[in-house]
Amino acid sequence: MTHAAQIDEDSLTRVVALFYERVRQDPELGPIFNETVDDWPLHLEKLVAFWSSVMLTSGRYKGSPMAAHLKHKARITPAMFDRWLALWGNTTTEIMAPDAAAAMQAKAARIAESLQLALFFRLDDPAGRRAA
Repeated sequence: MTHAAQIDEDSLTRVVALFYERVRQDPELGPIFNETVDDWPLHLEKLVAFWSSVMLTSGRYKGSPMAAHLKHKARITPAMFDRWLALWGNTTTEIMAPDAAAAMQAKAARIAESLQLALFFRLDDPAGRRAA
């Protein structure tokens, strides 16, 4: 069975709900998310639509993850992406089939890399804030 057959709207909904429940409780990530998100049910719907678009090519997500993250650039650090990816990895591994979890983790790593390049890369400092 391919990972695509194991990833559907229901599994994405479960992963996103559990993952962001953990994010909200995380001492490092929780404060930023909890201060930023006013309507968690709406935000979770948007995040499921995002992952549906990414993993199922559903086209349901209408938004800009880059713009959303750039608004909080002053508060986001590279270490926060590492923490986010670790929680994502734990959550997907826990509740998804191994190849589906691996596909979700690989996609998340590529997305995190793109967001970090947008947030931290500067031509006058090619290493960005990673050296800090």
